[in-house]
Amino acid sequence: MAGLLTTIRSRLASAIMPTAPVGSGGWTPIAGIIREPYTGAWQNNDALTINSALQNPAVFRCVSLIAGDIGKTPLNLVALDSDGIWTATTSPAFSPVLRRPNRYQLFGQFLEQWVISKLINGNAYILKDRDSRGVVTALYVLDPTIVHVLVAPDGTVFYQLGVSYLAGLPEGVVAAPASEIIHDRWNCAIHPLIGISPLYACGGDAQAANAIRTSQIDFFNVGGRPSGLLVAPTEVSQDTIDRLSAAWAAKKPGQTAITGWGFKYQDIGPNATDSQLIDQSDHAVATIAGCFGVPVSYVDSSKQPPYANSEATQLQYLSQCLQVHMTGIENALDDGLELPTPYGTEFDLSALMWMDTATRTAAAKDGIASGALSPDEARFDYYGKGPVKGGDTPYLQQQNWPLDQLANRPAPTIPAAPPATPNDPANPTPEQVAAAVGELAGV
Repeated sequence: MAGLLTTIRSRLASAIMPTAPVGSGGWTPIAGIIREPYTGAWQNNDALTINSALQNPAVFRCVSLIAGDIGKTPLNLVALDSDGIWTATTSPAFSPVLRRPNRYQLFGQFLEQWVISKLINGNAYILKDRDSRGVVTALYVLDPTIVHVLVAPDGTVFYQLGVSYLAGLPEGVVAAPASEIIHDRWNCAIHPLIGISPLYACGGDAQAANAIRTSQIDFFNVGGRPSGLLVAPTEVSQDTIDRLSAAWAAKKPGQTAITGWGFKYQDIGPNATDSQLIDQSDHAVATIAGCFGVPVSYVDSSKQPPYANSEATQLQYLSQCLQVHMTGIENALDDGLELPTPYGTEFDLSALMWMDTATRTAAAKDGIASGALSPDEARFDYYGKGPVKGGDTPYLQQQNWPLDQLANRPAPTIPAAPPATPNDPANPTPEQVAAAVGELAGV
């Protein structure tokens, strides 16, 4: 990291000011707090934190699903060829960091951490490390709680960095110029340098669902016995009340209490049906999934779409949820790695959208029959198979003709029938045929 520290110290500005004073509301005032679900929640120790949000199963499922799917999708270094097509390639300067971004993570793990930081914080900060040539040789995802964006009076952007031993940041690093940080952010509704997590919108539902679960845990910890009253038909002394209360509280779940004096038990605790716990839980799951852009069937397996619509659901998940993050990562890496023309980065979506056998077979067959794909291309795209002899050429049937040749083709003519020879046995006249029929009839 010596090269980075030298770059930082050489490019620091003398006048640097934060985008908003700490605690003013422009930035999160307390590390780890996402938002207050109601006024005074932080003072009551009831604020929604990242830890409490991830304890919600729907939130955890959305975050792990999106991060896992992006992490498992290969990211290729591509180059624009002479035909204007992006094809996978390699480069000694850029390929190594795309294979192993740092000393402790594989690239899939690196992408997962990148996306998780972006999902739950709205921002992902990636620190670049360079060699003596200025080429990026390592990438480190930083903890968002140790990063603070600074803006100088002239508009120059810096990033104040805390201590991160994994990233090689010791104490004493003041700020890094924007050229040394990849800042991937989304939902920048407040400030162009401040991303907002979906938890800002669905945090209340996540906390309500957590409260429902806590209530259920407390309920079953006392044996599933709701609160209630012992109602007496007449006035009872305080000594009797205290004695019955102690005896009632000492009873274990499942035991029968005998009180006498005409006492009747009256339940005052709401049951699950009256509280509509299932409906409230389903509503929370749908709201959380909607804020993250994940189809609800991916979060709640009981709400699976019809089998015929499974591919449509996958395409919806790709276009409305994953694509914005994948495009952001591609653009951020193209700019952050300073890739020259004609290089770029691109996710291989074929590894993500893997169709069932019948659909893959039909798609491969149609691609080959239409001439859009060669057999080798169809084998590779839909089955992951290698090339075969003669399979590198697209094919079309011979009867397919260009429209201009069909338009210029002369109209077909029907030749006239040759005249019949009177005494030719091979071509008898109608009269000869009639005479022959008459002779046969007379016989």
